[in-house]
Amino acid sequence: MDVVDEIRANISEANGAISKADFKAKMSIAYKECLETKYWLSLLKDTGYIGEKAFDSIYSDAEEISKILWKIIKNLNEQSFKKNQNKSVNNK
Repeated sequence: MDVVDEIRANISEANGAISKADFKAKMSIAYKECLETKYWLSLLKDTGYIGEKAFDSIYSDAEEISKILWKIIKNLNEQSFKKNQNKSVNNK
């Protein structure tokens, strides 16, 4: 299985998550796999296995996916922070 399949697999697993924490964990793994994909793409380009045009196209897609995944993770973190703030305010 290649790294791209790992990204898809983790997103699929996140969709079946049993909790928000499980969902966030799977999306975080998918994000990290996307970062790894970008690394391998850069290595393939630098060693001449793929051309500049192919690299630019695929890397651009990977960059867009990583931004989407990061936004999802960031939103989950913000929701968790707000929830914890509300708990501390209500406990006073």
